[in-house]
Amino acid sequence: MQNGFQKIEITKEGLGALVKEYELLANDKRPKLVDRLENARQQGDLSENHDYKTAREELEFLDGRIEELKYVIDNAQVAKKNGKTGVVAIGTTVTVKTNGHKNVFELVGHWEANPANKKISHSSPLGMALMGKKVGKKVEVEAPAGKIIYQIIAVE
Repeated sequence: MQNGFQKIEITKEGLGALVKEYELLANDKRPKLVDRLENARQQGDLSENHDYKTAREELEFLDGRIEELKYVIDNAQVAKKNGKTGVVAIGTTVTVKTNGHKNVFELVGHWEANPANKKISHSSPLGMALMGKKVGKKVEVEAPAGKIIYQIIAVE
């Protein structure tokens, strides 16, 4: 733990993407936005200056995102590749079967989860149920529509 905060588990790829976003925002977008804000400030009366207000709001939002990314990067713990074949862990790709349908998910850290791209968080209900389980095991997840049973058919 760093600074008394809990480490944030994330894949190596996920951390790389966050670092890339941080660098883009801090080193490219923020300086441009500061210039835009300064130019708007020079236009005179700030109480009626729409460009100034907009740029200031965008800068506040951007600074919040930069701060958030810095926190995650500073407290990130890259999930170690699981040496056990066939055991679900962060960074593994899991194929499950439910109601005769196959689904493939990548188990990732919370900050990189993107269900639309089949990346589910290890802390989601399905992620928690799958963590540490082996091929052939069945897990039960409580969903709004009721209980869903998933059978693990492959782990890579």
